[in-house]
Amino acid sequence: MIKPIELVIFDCDGVLVDSERIAVRVQVALGAELGWPLTEDEVIDRFIGRSGVSIREQVAARLGEETSVLWWDRFEQLHREAVDTALSPVEGLPEALDAITLPMCVASSGSHEKMRHTLGRTGLHDRFAGRIHSASEVSRGKPAPDLFLYAAQRMGVDPAACVVVEDSRPGVLAARAAGMRSFGYAGGLTAPEQLEGPDTIVFDDMRDLPGLLAGR
Repeated sequence: MIKPIELVIFDCDGVLVDSERIAVRVQVALGAELGWPLTEDEVIDRFIGRSGVSIREQVAARLGEETSVLWWDRFEQLHREAVDTALSPVEGLPEALDAITLPMCVASSGSHEKMRHTLGRTGLHDRFAGRIHSASEVSRGKPAPDLFLYAAQRMGVDPAACVVVEDSRPGVLAARAAGMRSFGYAGGLTAPEQLEGPDTIVFDDMRDLPGLLAGR
């Protein structure tokens, strides 16, 4: 029997804040600068939805440890600068949050520092203060289930009663591994077919999310 939803777990980048487009542009530029030419599609496939540790490991395997450190330092600097000038909430997201009455939290591959910045710049931080969880707090990032299971445990909710809102393939895979249902947001950079799979509803307009959560 399917348990009623008791908790909605939101990813951050690409679900709450429209930051993935910024991240992809920055990663492509860094690849060209530091010796690993990457297309936007390659960045989406390799990096989107994954933790900083995972990205640094990939860069280190390709270019060496020293370059991976430089790459990540430059990424954080350039990303922060772009966020300060161009970041907005995901289209339709504030209205969706206003209409959702279920308990909500955030579980993201990003660091707490990064989320304080991005959620703060978009006026969303106060909505989730005290209910924000980072992959830095668990041993394995997405697509492992650790982060979502940790968020459920911290919120005191059975994983089977949680649903996850994600926009990346590693994210929906992590939700499935955690035994959680998911809503795959296809209004961003990830193709819908990358989100499809068991216990996942794919949608492309954040304004539809309250109705989907209510089973309409």
